[in-house]
Amino acid sequence: MILFFGTRPGKEKIRKLHNLKCSFCGQVNTLSAYIRSNYFHLFWIKLFKISTSEVIECSHCKRVYYKDEFTEAMKEVLKQKDPIA
Repeated sequence: MILFFGTRPGKEKIRKLHNLKCSFCGQVNTLSAYIRSNYFHLFWIKLFKISTSEVIECSHCKRVYYKDEFTEAMKEVLKQKDPIA
């Protein structure tokens, strides 16, 4: 019997972070969070989440903040639920 299993990334979620200032260039409302999860799969069916990676990028200066560089304000905004659009 052949089993097809492994890991694969899920869909990337992009969130605009409103009312936050980039600590590098000082621009407001230019930060976006990119959230991607990796899943274990069996026969190409996602079974459970293995890991999640989060980065924040400024669209003005292109500075990328990794999880260990997030400010407290960035962490608070990411904890909030997405508004229903």
